[in-house]
Amino acid sequence: MKRSLLILLGLGLPACALLYRPYRPVHAPPDEAARFTFPLDLPAEGRMKIHANVAVATQIAMDDFRPLDVKPHKGATPDEVCLYRRDSFDVWTAPGPEGVMFVRFVPKPQTCDSEGPVTDVSATYAIDMRQWRILAVQR
Repeated sequence: MKRSLLILLGLGLPACALLYRPYRPVHAPPDEAARFTFPLDLPAEGRMKIHANVAVATQIAMDDFRPLDVKPHKGATPDEVCLYRRDSFDVWTAPGPEGVMFVRFVPKPQTCDSEGPVTDVSATYAIDMRQWRILAVQR
């Protein structure tokens, strides 16, 4: 009897994985999206090209540094809540040795410092661009 119950439970656990829904960005409602007009070309002022390798390395590091599903703890201060937001950090990148990209996250100046300057939340990632994995993190 116990063995049958364990087998049934064991078979049901993989089904739980099917209930996991990957993150998808929020889209504007269709009526709002229909009213938006794209320019014929991207504006020259402020336009920048981010190479694909840099974009992927940055996303891998950001998904570890500030995962989208992590929320501030109960009773978090305004500065702590601010530091959970991805847009509170500037990103610096630099090529490293042998297919490595360094990605550094630094709080934007005067963004989350209502209680004083924030200095201990920066992180630098070494991203292996051959296997798209995190080699090391320096905090």
